[in-house]
Amino acid sequence: MATRGVGPVVAGTDGTDFEYRQRVAAPHQISLLNKSRLKYCIFFHALLFFVMLAKLTSDILDRLDIFVLEIEELEVPAPLWWEYIWLASLLTSFVGLSAARGNKIRDMQKYMITLGLFGVLPLLYCFVYYFGDVLEYLSLEDKSDLEETDIVLWRGLPYGLLWYAFCFVGFQIHGFTLYFSYNLIKAWKARSARKYQ
Repeated sequence: MATRGVGPVVAGTDGTDFEYRQRVAAPHQISLLNKSRLKYCIFFHALLFFVMLAKLTSDILDRLDIFVLEIEELEVPAPLWWEYIWLASLLTSFVGLSAARGNKIRDMQKYMITLGLFGVLPLLYCFVYYFGDVLEYLSLEDKSDLEETDIVLWRGLPYGLLWYAFCFVGFQIHGFTLYFSYNLIKAWKARSARKYQ
């Protein structure tokens, strides 16, 4: 058992010359930091997944021929195809987590591509699809009645604007996820290049 502050010290040193050995290489630090951030992004992606799942619950129950009065009374508008595609984007997270755990460059690249296809592209479609409704809502005069317009409403709120809020959060989560994944790939490539030198 070591004693603290007591014991012989090599002549010519004060005992703090060990600090140079305590440094972690930069690619390892970058990798650890971005792995942690990527896990947070995937966690927030999962939270957003449950928001979308709650929205699709009415349609899923209808397809299963299950009737729940409380859910039917919400009168949730019928889903579009992009909502189900985006819902599948959470499955890509398992590829990303596996790649991060094993420092696998190829798998992380696959994760970035599939997240772009199943996560970002459906949100872009949503953004374009509801652009007309949002633009019409934003250009309304203060005293105009929403019921007299062609804007789709849900519970008195413009439906397109609600989707824009969802897209805004989704773009942020997916953007940060792709950024941290890219940083991981760079760090892993730098580390593997250093190994072969």
